[in-house]
Amino acid sequence: MKVEDMSEERDLAPAKSNAKEDRHFVTALARGLEVLACFRSGDKLLGNQELADRSRLPKSTISRLTYTLTKLGYLQYDEDAGKYRLGTATLALGSAMLSRLDIRQLARPYMQELADFSAATVSLGMRDRLSMIYVENCRSQAALTIRLDVGARIPIALTAMGRAYLAEVSESERNDILERVRELDEYTWPSIRTGVMHSVEEYHSIGCCTSFGDWQADVNAIAVAFKPANSNSVLSINCGGPSFTVKPEFLLNEVKPRLLDMVRRLKDL
Repeated sequence: MKVEDMSEERDLAPAKSNAKEDRHFVTALARGLEVLACFRSGDKLLGNQELADRSRLPKSTISRLTYTLTKLGYLQYDEDAGKYRLGTATLALGSAMLSRLDIRQLARPYMQELADFSAATVSLGMRDRLSMIYVENCRSQAALTIRLDVGARIPIALTAMGRAYLAEVSESERNDILERVRELDEYTWPSIRTGVMHSVEEYHSIGCCTSFGDWQADVNAIAVAFKPANSNSVLSINCGGPSFTVKPEFLLNEVKPRLLDMVRRLKDL
């Protein structure tokens, strides 16, 4: 199933801040990182025009940034295609970060057990700006599951995983994130806010957040967020699948108790 490109492109908009007034803020570095953030799960090659469109930076600026990033090994240039792919220096950074997430190894057997029980997909994610990024993913052997892998991005305000994160963090952090969502999508903001606030209420009443067709019409999912021991980072675990095989009643009545039990175990490890 295809992840909505629109929500991913919104991630690249700069956060509301006083960066221009902050003498410690290095604009050139921030722009270089924005270019690297344009690459998403499934992207093999991107050209300067695509990078300019996604980052909302001038193409002339993109050309200088891609030249520099290529020289440093963060990008590789494909002469035949005239486009760039992520370089080994970037991959090394990502691998180093994932290797420090011990919770992935601890969670994997529990996640696989739940995936096999539910004949669905169980994923562990963390926030990056206005997205949740999958850092671990387990599927059942069933033929019909959501085909998203580690590194995939999903929108924070429309998905069960993202809404669980928003329900778990402080009100001030949640409001800051939602303000950025509002600025980037004034037209659909009222319905987005209604969905998020409903999810926050249900999180405290039933113990999980739901997204039954809210993100994609044919996807149902529930999620719970938590802080691992000795960590300040909030992570979310979801369980979901195609709506014609994974029904809301099954997720709430059969999967939710197992998902909550798994989170309790992980918090105690």
